[in-house]
Amino acid sequence: MSEHFGTLPDGTPVHRWTLERGGVRVRILSYGGIVQSVEVPGRGGDTANVVLGFEELTGYLENPGPYLGALIGRYANRIAGGRFELDGLTYALPVNNGPNALHGGEHGFDRRVWEGTPVANGVRLSRVSPHGEEGFPGRLAVTVTYTLDADGALRIGYEAVTDAPTVVNLTNHSYFNLAGAGSGPAGGHELRIAAARYTPVDEDLIPTGVAEVAGTRFDFRKARETGSGYDHNFVLDKGVTAAAEEVAELYDPGSGRVLTVATTEPGLQLYTADHLGGPLSPGAGIALETQHFPDSPNRPEFPGTVLRPGEVFRSETVYGFSVRG
Repeated sequence: MSEHFGTLPDGTPVHRWTLERGGVRVRILSYGGIVQSVEVPGRGGDTANVVLGFEELTGYLENPGPYLGALIGRYANRIAGGRFELDGLTYALPVNNGPNALHGGEHGFDRRVWEGTPVANGVRLSRVSPHGEEGFPGRLAVTVTYTLDADGALRIGYEAVTDAPTVVNLTNHSYFNLAGAGSGPAGGHELRIAAARYTPVDEDLIPTGVAEVAGTRFDFRKARETGSGYDHNFVLDKGVTAAAEEVAELYDPGSGRVLTVATTEPGLQLYTADHLGGPLSPGAGIALETQHFPDSPNRPEFPGTVLRPGEVFRSETVYGFSVRG
C-alpha cells in the first residue's frame, strides 16, 4: 500500500509504502529509498519502531548527514582522496568527508527520488544514475527490492547493470535501537559478528590493511556490549557468497528483541553513531552496513567492486527479528 508522503521543494512528490507481514510493519520512502520505520514486538508483546527516522519529509531534507535508513550508492563508505583509477583512467569524485568521497558524493542515491513498483509482499525501487553522476563513469541502472518474508524478516535485494566499466558498492544505512527509537543510547546492546579480522583505519578513516581482531576491542566473535567509538569495517569470515548467510546478531536485554543480519557481502561496517547531532542524540542507534570494503577501488587486494557491461551486480541482505525470553 502506498500513500503520498510529501513534496520536495522542486515539486517532486514523495511516496511511502507500508509493508506488513509476520507481525512486522515496515515503511519505505521513495525519497532516498529510506527505511523510515520498522515496528516489531518485544518480550511483553509491546510493539516499537526499532530504526531511527523522522515523522515528516522535512526532517530528512534538513538533516541529510546521518543518512537515516537510506540507500547508499554509487559507492558506500569512503574512497580515499575522492579519486580512483579504472582501466588506466583516473576519476575524480566530490570530496564530502574531510579529504575523502563518502557514500556516493554530495548528491548520492540517498537524496534521489526512486520510482516504486509494488511486488508480492513488498516494493521495488528503481532509478538510472547517468554517466558522470557524482563523477562516476557509466550509465548505471539500479533496482532495489524490499520484501517481508513470512516470519517478518526484511529482505533487501540489489541489482545493477552498466554500459561502461564502473565501481559499485550498495548498502542500506539504517540505525537500529532495539529498545525503541528515541529510548536513549544503544551502547548497551549486545553484538556478535562472525569476523576474525577487520580493516584498521588512519586518521581519515581509510583502511590501512587487514588485522586480526583477537586481543583487541574489535573482537565481537562472542556477544558483548557494543559500547561506542566504532566506525569500522569487519572482514566477514564467510567472504562473498551467492546466498545470504547470517553474519551478525544484535540483542537488547531490556526488551528481548533480537536482530540478525544475513548477507552475501564480504564486509560489515559497524558504526555506533557517536557523531549524531541536531535532533538526534549521539549513540542513539547502531548501523550495521553490509558492504564491500572502504576504498576498494584503490586497494586491489580487497574484494573487487568493478562492474563491467554485460555483468549484473547482485547483492542481498536480510534483517531478521525475533524475541528472546
